[in-house]
Amino acid sequence: MNSSVVCPVPVEQRPINEYQDLKESWFFRWATLDLWGYIKPVVILWGLSWLLSGPVAAMSFSPSKHPFQYGLLGAVGASIIPTLALIRLYLGWLYVKTRLLNTTVFYEESGWYDGQTWQKPIEVLNQDRLIVSYQVQPILQRLNRTFAFLGAAWVSGGFAWLIL
Repeated sequence: MNSSVVCPVPVEQRPINEYQDLKESWFFRWATLDLWGYIKPVVILWGLSWLLSGPVAAMSFSPSKHPFQYGLLGAVGASIIPTLALIRLYLGWLYVKTRLLNTTVFYEESGWYDGQTWQKPIEVLNQDRLIVSYQVQPILQRLNRTFAFLGAAWVSGGFAWLIL
């Protein structure tokens, strides 16, 4: 933040610091990694989720008699936990985007009962908009592409199920 701007917002509630905290957090940092670093946790979560979805799918379809139905049902069930993790990533980054783009900052000085707002000066707003454009928006676009891929996989699985 520009040193000439006096900001009454507590340090931990400033949008720029919320962005930095998110970027450095072990969970939310995941969305900022290179492609393999981003995909790897999704694949690991999906694989671990098979420990739960595999037995559930086996109760519905015997793997030896109906391997395709078992595999499809297990794969869809295993995708639930990674999808929930990705939704949480998306919501966290969307929150920070909103805080950075807002022209005013709502903050609490000492508790829930004393909320205040601070109007961002134009230089702070411009800085925050640059961060959104070059840092946050690409992350949200990556997550949107991931959701599109998951949606296409689910729709393809649904069509495959109908063909059976």
